[in-house]
Amino acid sequence: MGQPFFPATGRFERENVVQRSEFRCGGGLTGLVIEPTTTSDEAQGGGDKVVQKALDIPPGYQIIGVRVGCENSKVRSYITQVRLAEVQNPPGTALVLLDDPTHLNAAAPTYANSAATSVDPANGPLLLDLRVNFGNTADRIVVRGLGLLLSKQ
Repeated sequence: MGQPFFPATGRFERENVVQRSEFRCGGGLTGLVIEPTTTSDEAQGGGDKVVQKALDIPPGYQIIGVRVGCENSKVRSYITQVRLAEVQNPPGTALVLLDDPTHLNAAAPTYANSAATSVDPANGPLLLDLRVNFGNTADRIVVRGLGLLLSKQ
């Protein structure tokens, strides 16, 4: 039997991207569409171009990985990094607990697991970041599925 899979649901916060609930790129599925306003992986004004979400994990589980399903309209635009970070107290900074720089730049729809990790959500609030890079402002990245790989503590 596989590891428990917990879908990361809810609204994403974003910097320098547009969020829509529907976009058909290849197959007939919808997803979270990430559209750029600029090219590269840097946000206007500096910093990383990311899509970020706060996580809510059921009690008694630890995170052992992140699973991302995505489709790129062009291979020149893709997810460049999956990151988990723990918000510190006071909440002005976050400690990076998973930093997976695997480029999700497949030419077809794909699912990929992040590098293995061991994150205890009881230690503090968590943020999930997907860092993105765009080669052209006409390109799109569609997140078709996103979940957390969990292990019972």
